[in-house]
Amino acid sequence: MNQFIRIAAAGVMSLAFGAVAQAEVTVKVAYDADPVSLDPHEQLSGGTLQFSHMSFDPLVRWTQDLQFEPRLATSWEQIDENTTRFHLREGVKFHSGNTLTAADVDWTFDRLKESPDFKGIFSLFTDVKVIDDNTFDLITSEPYPLVLHTVTYIFPMDSKFYSGTTDDGKDRAELVKHGDSFASRNVSGTGPFVVTSREQGVKMVFDRFDGYWDTETAGNVDQIILTPIKESPTRVAALLSGDVDFIAPVPPTDLARVDDNDGTNLITMPGTRIITFQMNQDRVEALKDARVRKAIDYAVNNAGIVDRIMRGFGTVGAQASPAGYLGHNADLTPRFDVAKAKELMAEAGYADGFELTMMAPNNRYVNDDKIAQAVASMLAKINIKVDLQTMPKAQYWPAFDERAADMMMIGWHSDTEDSANFHQFLSHCFNEETGNGQYNSGNYCNEEADMLMAKANSETDSEKRAELLQQMETILYDEAAFIPLHWQNLAWGARKGVHAESIVNALNFPYFGDLVVD
Repeated sequence: MNQFIRIAAAGVMSLAFGAVAQAEVTVKVAYDADPVSLDPHEQLSGGTLQFSHMSFDPLVRWTQDLQFEPRLATSWEQIDENTTRFHLREGVKFHSGNTLTAADVDWTFDRLKESPDFKGIFSLFTDVKVIDDNTFDLITSEPYPLVLHTVTYIFPMDSKFYSGTTDDGKDRAELVKHGDSFASRNVSGTGPFVVTSREQGVKMVFDRFDGYWDTETAGNVDQIILTPIKESPTRVAALLSGDVDFIAPVPPTDLARVDDNDGTNLITMPGTRIITFQMNQDRVEALKDARVRKAIDYAVNNAGIVDRIMRGFGTVGAQASPAGYLGHNADLTPRFDVAKAKELMAEAGYADGFELTMMAPNNRYVNDDKIAQAVASMLAKINIKVDLQTMPKAQYWPAFDERAADMMMIGWHSDTEDSANFHQFLSHCFNEETGNGQYNSGNYCNEEADMLMAKANSETDSEKRAELLQQMETILYDEAAFIPLHWQNLAWGARKGVHAESIVNALNFPYFGDLVVD
């Protein structure tokens, strides 16, 4: 069913009457999928955050060299060990015409604390105290070294626009995962683009917000048309033929085609998103045994996947933390030894194997369906019969939340650029109240690893913090808490004259508001 949204821009703008002025510079973008919702708090995912940077603005954002850049917050200072004071940019307007104030930040913070996906990130944050319209204090329960890292997740919402009830009596602020809500269909942010039409899975149109606060940016794009193209060859062909101007991702098989083509540029960057499989111990008795989990890890040829399926465009992984992160432990090396895997299976009493169901997306990660097929074939060598199902990410994420298969693929980039974030969401003991373990579909639980993460999160000495996080990674490795595959590199393709090289970053959140097109 086509989904349409109301437009919240100064005055009244509607899809039916198309009040936005005709665009002068239009950029056609093709991603492998479109955002699953317009609610910035519904799902903690790359697609949601990419969208948030288009229609909302964060208080602070990352630069290409991974430094902090003021956005809606112009400055900040430490008041005491648990309190950071932020000063808001004055005169910023929401798409609705409402003015941004500290009350909107407070309202947004309270909503983040209620979001099943985001509240884990904010577990150590206790309150936003409004000082005046343009000043607020962000308070933590204890000294925390990642305050600014976490603030990059705060995209203030228009509290007046999202308050009250809909015509059918529903709360306009209601947060519904994979459901129909006012916030999932309507948006009023401070960002550079207003969503003017949306047909789920078909097309989204973004028009430049006439009241956008950032008049200093060189960005000159008036309209962005986002078309999801799931099939990589079709997406690349659309770029090479000139049907679209920017694509992501470029698959490893087509890097040379995009790079060698006279009319396009290839932009690449080392990635820190770890691709993994989780093993559900609550669904399969055998997976409770660390020997079986290790056997699965030993059976999977990570290097072969990177070499043959990723065409070398990835880094073989043995842990969640990539090199350069505090938690990265260089002593942990990838396992691959089929004979050892068979030995462990026999030792655990499963020499004859067993059956597993497996699910993976087919348009979320680079070559995700091919990787899943390869892993299923590798497990057959140790007598594990896999029933594999792949599906588009719009269907995959609800299934993932339901823990609908025995093994499920999940990729994760730590958007705090810190090792603790991987464990907090992927392998921490699940806690519905705190949000920890929200994406732990394996139901793995180790209280010692959780304790190390908690200690690290209150440790401000970087050397001591690194030691704690590396101990945590070692526990996860020794217990084969999950199957790490590789860190996925990043590749974008752009038509010549579309200067995307200046707006992409390691987080894979292109800043389209700053895009310059010749």
